[in-house]
Amino acid sequence: MIITRDPFLKKIQESFEVFKICAVLGPRQCGKTTLAQHFTKSIKDPIYFFDLEDPSHLDQLQNPKTTLDPLNGLIVIDEIQRRPDLFPYLRILSDYSDKKFLILGSSSGDLLRQSAESLTGRIDYIELTPFNLSEVESLEKHWLYGGFPKSYLSSYAASLKWRKNYIISFIERDLPNIDVNLNSATMWKLWIFLSHYHGQLVNYSDIGRAIGVSDMTIRRYLDILSKTFMIRLLEPWHENISKRQVKAPKVYIRDSGFFHSTLGVSEKDWHIHPKKGASFEGYAIEEIIRRIGSEAKFYFWRTQAGAELDLYVIKDDKKIGFEIKLSDAPEVTKSMTSALHDLNLDHLYIITPSEQLWQKSDKISILGIKKLYELVI
Repeated sequence: MIITRDPFLKKIQESFEVFKICAVLGPRQCGKTTLAQHFTKSIKDPIYFFDLEDPSHLDQLQNPKTTLDPLNGLIVIDEIQRRPDLFPYLRILSDYSDKKFLILGSSSGDLLRQSAESLTGRIDYIELTPFNLSEVESLEKHWLYGGFPKSYLSSYAASLKWRKNYIISFIERDLPNIDVNLNSATMWKLWIFLSHYHGQLVNYSDIGRAIGVSDMTIRRYLDILSKTFMIRLLEPWHENISKRQVKAPKVYIRDSGFFHSTLGVSEKDWHIHPKKGASFEGYAIEEIIRRIGSEAKFYFWRTQAGAELDLYVIKDDKKIGFEIKLSDAPEVTKSMTSALHDLNLDHLYIITPSEQLWQKSDKISILGIKKLYELVI
């Protein structure tokens, strides 16, 4: 099975029509290098590739002026977060030469912060996710295995082994390279804890007590996991309405395959696992966000009285709500009606694990997740 990821290739092409530097950000092994290789096949200019995990390439860029000045065309630099000191030099080259740079990175927050000042107005950012639902053939396999290419394209046994090895490598090797003060044993405890906390409100003090560290340590570790694309901290929406609203974020493990392997969900019992509803909620939220795109704002909404909405999206002048139900025939609840009224939604979609689409009323529709990428928003 070959997945070319044409929408992302198009985004890179459109980026270079405006900017000289395009940054493709995403978790390790989500396909950034493969995407860059596919993109370079369409380029007629000379192409130069530097992988900063290759010691020889890293050595060549110890003196970037000597190495990069003579080159013309497209320069690809992989794992750019290993050399943030290159950013000021990329600014000079982008201003005073015809060179273009495609840079790939696995750490969103740090990379953005490092490049923000020196490359403002010169760089465009694209987040590359693992395979989304529109790119694969099987909803069930995608939901169970997750979207990472080496996981989805393998047998179940091989996929499970790959996912477990990925998490071990990520926690014990990758994260200490990002933060030398990070304790891998504590991160392991937190990661396992999050598999049971998935979809719940974050209470930093409670998590800290359960793991045996301070709430500030939990905040820092969750921030690192968020910046490396492993979890999503979904912030609550606050509005000046009469009802008191929840102010803590909710946390999700972003890749459903990692969630299942950490939780110990097997291929045989996942259909009846008690966490299946939470799994589908996280899976659906991630797919909705991928479908709508980073130009929108995403929140959840919950009042102290119990009214809630799984995902609240603000895009341009539209306010759209998404409620996720593990049911083929969900009913409109009082909570949904409250969200529709209190948030003044333009439309509310109830997402189900099906292929169906029908309207319950003028402003409420049932939307099977397989139809999500047909939705015009």
